[in-house]
Amino acid sequence: MKKTNPWSWVPTLYFAEGLPYVAVMTISLVLYKQLGLSNAEITFYTSWLYLPWVIKPLWSPFIDLIKTKRWWIVSMELLVGAAFGGVAFTIPTQFWLQGTLFFFWVMAFSSATHDIAADGYYMLGLDEHQQAWFVGIRSTFYRLATIFGQGVLVMIAGNLQVIYRNSISYSWSLMFYGVTGLFIALWLWHSAILPRPKEDAPREDVNARTIWKEFVNTIITFFQKPQVVAGILFMLFYRMPEGLLAKVSALFLIDAAHNGGMGLSPQEYGLVQGTVGVIGLTLGGILGGICAGRDGLKRWLWPMVCAITLPDIVYVYLSYALPESLLVINVCVFIEQFGYGFGFTAYMLYLIYYSQGNFKTSHYALCTAFMALSMMIPGLFAGALQESVGYRAFFIIVMICCAITFVVTSFLKIDPHFGKKENE
Repeated sequence: MKKTNPWSWVPTLYFAEGLPYVAVMTISLVLYKQLGLSNAEITFYTSWLYLPWVIKPLWSPFIDLIKTKRWWIVSMELLVGAAFGGVAFTIPTQFWLQGTLFFFWVMAFSSATHDIAADGYYMLGLDEHQQAWFVGIRSTFYRLATIFGQGVLVMIAGNLQVIYRNSISYSWSLMFYGVTGLFIALWLWHSAILPRPKEDAPREDVNARTIWKEFVNTIITFFQKPQVVAGILFMLFYRMPEGLLAKVSALFLIDAAHNGGMGLSPQEYGLVQGTVGVIGLTLGGILGGICAGRDGLKRWLWPMVCAITLPDIVYVYLSYALPESLLVINVCVFIEQFGYGFGFTAYMLYLIYYSQGNFKTSHYALCTAFMALSMMIPGLFAGALQESVGYRAFFIIVMICCAITFVVTSFLKIDPHFGKKENE
């Protein structure tokens, strides 16, 4: 049987994985900021939306045991599209906060389930070298979805506000209806193009007892892995500084100047994130995948750690200088996004490395659950912390927290051959 080229489905699969995530975690920030919520309220409400990604291992055994991962992928994409439509419908109503939060929750649970299936499908459909080579590509398109969401879509919403004379709710509603159509198109594409690996098959003789037994075995074997303590510490703390930075940095860019923010309009914010950010992130992600695929994860681990942490200092500079030049802002965003794209490759590849062996789909889900927890906990109080100390002191605190990333990385022991292309 002719193999389907991974380029035909890996990029779109991870774009589809990233788009609902960025809608829940980033677009919602800008939406609620424009609708009048405070930074503390915004970060608190939206950080709770991480919960589906934290607890997704509770239902990951069902993904392994019931139906195929391909079936779960296309089914959840249809449900996510429906959730986008629900958000669009409720924004102009009087119960906009309750309504949008409900459909963001539906989107979050559907997206978390999609993540489990897609990541397991990725490991079944590609060999080890392809996984290492495409980890940069998948990370890039996942982040491209992030940039598309917080860049292009926010810019579209801002332009619609100009067209409809600052009707904020109506403009955002139209934008979300458009995303609904886009996601339905992704669902149709994947329904037709995704290959059917032989390994992607439902388990036979499945019942409640076998599901429970598999779940218990998944937990036990996960915590019996070598370096379990070092691995979990790495998963929890590698992205902890970003857990503080991610939500507040977006609010900082669009907050008014008298509040210490950059005062960018939605169009300017979208232009910066959707052009220069895309270039920086794409170059960083692809370069990270190529380097790891050529020399292995171990060789590039520390350069990637530096890349994902040190560029955060650009926000310290921006908060003090408050430059009016979009060129300066673009350069800062490029540096930060390039570093993130390059450095995040190490994290994603380590999750694959740690998940090797039996139950790798469920083990990978547990890994990403720890990753989500590392983002959820600091995000709950990030807005309140920023409001209490201001943007400048807040970004300095983020830089101090970057030391934690270096400490937990120092505990890792990685096979120097992992990720390398094997000689024939």
